[in-house]
Amino acid sequence: MKYSLYIIALLLVVGCSNGDKPAAPAEPVETQVNIPFRSDGSLSFFRDEELLRTIAIEIAEDDSSRNRGLMQRSELPADSGMLFVFPAEAEQGFWMGNTRLALDFVWIRSSGEVHSMTKYIQPMRTETVPSNGPVQYVLELEAGFLDSLGLIEGDQIEWSRNE
Repeated sequence: MKYSLYIIALLLVVGCSNGDKPAAPAEPVETQVNIPFRSDGSLSFFRDEELLRTIAIEIAEDDSSRNRGLMQRSELPADSGMLFVFPAEAEQGFWMGNTRLALDFVWIRSSGEVHSMTKYIQPMRTETVPSNGPVQYVLELEAGFLDSLGLIEGDQIEWSRNE
């Protein structure tokens, strides 16, 4: 009887195995999320009261949206960016963890004056990029946008929400 149970168990194990064949790979699961751009408003660049260009902006003004920023985005539409709005002027620092796009940053005072710019920040950079002075707004743009615009320190921005 013991011998019969042993044979039956052995047959079950052999019959249920797939031999030396590796298991078929599971279907790939899409884990990469791409968050689409949401046009919340517009932002205009001025030099000496002359309009340089107007772009669409997504506004990040709460902790959650400011912390996420442009992470998990693989592209930005042409002439668009993300405007980070802070409650008051303060020294700011940004990093690029989980950000797949190279970006330009515009550091903006509460008056709308361009304080400074940081260009061609590489994707996934973990070092903090500082504002080097108090700012209330930070604008993230696709890398190269600032060179095409010719923006300089002291230029002005004005922004508004969509109605």
